[in-house]
Amino acid sequence: MEKFRKNPVDKLGISELRGEELKLRSRINRIRKEIEKIEREKKGKFEEGIGADLIRKKMLAQELKQLDLSAKLKVKNFMALHKQYMFVSNLVIIKKYQRDLQKTEMWDKLTHIAPSDFEKALIQVNLSGKGFESVLDDLNQIFFMDVADSDRDLDEAEKQLLEAWNSVESGTIDVEEAENLISIEKKLEKTLDEAEAIC
Repeated sequence: MEKFRKNPVDKLGISELRGEELKLRSRINRIRKEIEKIEREKKGKFEEGIGADLIRKKMLAQELKQLDLSAKLKVKNFMALHKQYMFVSNLVIIKKYQRDLQKTEMWDKLTHIAPSDFEKALIQVNLSGKGFESVLDDLNQIFFMDVADSDRDLDEAEKQLLEAWNSVESGTIDVEEAENLISIEKKLEKTLDEAEAIC
C-alpha cells in the first residue's frame, strides 16, 4: 500500500493496482466471515445464559465481553481495509481514464496534491461503474469537499451504534430490534457489495 500512496498517479501500473485490489478484497471477505462467526458465538452465549444461575451468567458475561471486544477490533480492521480497498479501486478507475484526465485541469490537481490528501479524497468517493464525465464530476466534488464534514458523518455513525448498544444493554430494546435499527452485518454487507461492484 505504501508504494501506491507515495507514487505519483502517472507512475503507477494498473496491473499492480488490480493485484492489490484483489488481495484487499480477499482479506475483507475473510474478516467479514470472522465477524459473522463471532456474532453467531455471541448469540449462542447469550441464549445459553437465559435461565442459567448467577454464576453461569457471570461467566458467560465475561466470555461475551471478550467476544464483543474481538468483534469490535475486527470491525475496525474491516473498515481500515475497506478504506484501502476504496483507495486502490478508485486509483484503478483513474488509471483507466488517465488519457482523458490528462486533457483536463483535474490531472494537474491529481498529480500535485499531497499523497495523504489524495488518499483521503479517494476514500470518500466511489467511482465504480461511472463514465468519464461522472468520474470527473465526482473528483471535482471531493476536492472541494471539506474533510471535516466526512469526519462528522463518521462520528454520527459511531454515535448511532453506541446508542443502540447502550439501549440493548439497558434493556430499553431487545437485540433483534437493535439489529434491525443499526444492522451492523447489513452495513458490512452493503459496504462489501459496494466494494464488489467496483470490480
